[in-house]
Amino acid sequence: MEELQFSNAQRARVLTEALPYIRHYRGRIVVVKYGGNAMVSEELRSQVMEDIVLLWLVGVKVVLVHGGGPEISDMMKRLGKQPAFVDGLRVTDRETVDIVQMVLAGKVNKTLVSLLEMRGGRAMGISGMDGQLIQAKMKNPQLGYVGSITNVNIQPVMDLLEKGYIPVISTLGCDSEGNTYNINGDTAAACVAGALGADRLILMTDIAGVLRDKNDPTSLIPRLTVAEAVELFRQEIIAGGMIPKVECCIDALHRGVESAIIMDGRVPHSILMEILTDEGAGTMVVQGEEEL
Repeated sequence: MEELQFSNAQRARVLTEALPYIRHYRGRIVVVKYGGNAMVSEELRSQVMEDIVLLWLVGVKVVLVHGGGPEISDMMKRLGKQPAFVDGLRVTDRETVDIVQMVLAGKVNKTLVSLLEMRGGRAMGISGMDGQLIQAKMKNPQLGYVGSITNVNIQPVMDLLEKGYIPVISTLGCDSEGNTYNINGDTAAACVAGALGADRLILMTDIAGVLRDKNDPTSLIPRLTVAEAVELFRQEIIAGGMIPKVECCIDALHRGVESAIIMDGRVPHSILMEILTDEGAGTMVVQGEEEL
């Protein structure tokens, strides 16, 4: 009985400590880019959906932007097509872009919508093609139908938020000729967050954040200004796959997002840790010292 009473008191204390953060974020927009290992693991996927629904229930306007790279590669192999990449970008011919559309706008998107609904949320799935949300052009003919974003029509997302839904966006783009494009998920999330004037962009990845020493997980840099990030680029401390993620964070800030976070999606309930606690999670990128 004593253990149960302690547990209840602990829960009450956690909720009380979260109150200032709930008050701050209520009515504000948070864009979450979701993919990678956190999506593949069923347990982690369930926890991410629980976090999003909890934030939605306390009045945070959450927009979920998702990729689905592993699922696309798996479907390609099942259909006898070998995935190919150039500089980390998927080579997307006409047949591949059809597979991308089928997997992202179909299987992955509707699965996430269903999971959110099962946990008590109200979610609506759309792709970047719906309402010409994400307009794009061919990035590089060598890559095929990989898109570079030319414009974001954010009205469909605003309409869903105003109706009380959690928008779930698959990262496809389109052009006026009816072509479909595969869009990088982080880039799409940054553009959507900027168009929404989001308070925060969260990029979920498979490492702790920006590390001063890539071989030392304890060397996490919790906060970075844009100027500091540029210096870390110069020193090659930010390197490899972390470069485009930090660049997307900086792009989001330039588009008007207040702060952007790169966090480890493999950590259970990392979204709640970031939004509702002092400790936070991952690396926060901000414009300058005044934002700290």
